[in-house]
Amino acid sequence: MIEPSIYKEVMGSFPSGVTVVTTLDAQGGIVGITASAFSALSIDPALVLFCPNYESDTYPVLRDSKRFAIHLLAAGQKAEAYAFAGKGKDKAAGIEWHLSELGNPLLNNATAIIECELWREYDGGDHAIIVGAVKNLILPEQPVVPMVYYRGKLGALPDMV
Repeated sequence: MIEPSIYKEVMGSFPSGVTVVTTLDAQGGIVGITASAFSALSIDPALVLFCPNYESDTYPVLRDSKRFAIHLLAAGQKAEAYAFAGKGKDKAAGIEWHLSELGNPLLNNATAIIECELWREYDGGDHAIIVGAVKNLILPEQPVVPMVYYRGKLGALPDMV
């Protein structure tokens, strides 16, 4: 059997980008989740995936909403990363956002945003594998330094911009 703490340590040794996935709940409020388990999947059709934990209180809202926005976070968005990584209802308190033309809540200042509709969902152990069909892509006018997750810490990747 694989020891969970060692598994987490080994997987944390692989640097990854940090995303926040947002959608609206049934009352029209923003909900979201911080996810480092994110990947491009296909160009034709344009598909991406992310993997929320089944235990997350946000997971059923994301699944049921059928649409969401994936924000590739900038180094300066630690407040957003930590806010949406937490539990509870009002994760977006004090965080600026607006609705897109597609009806997704968008956070300001991300390195890029991918708006999706739910394409498929698969079982992935203690996480769901949610595949989104890409409906819109948003890039900032100027390149932004991305955020990276490595060994439990969030930081900048300045040499790539």
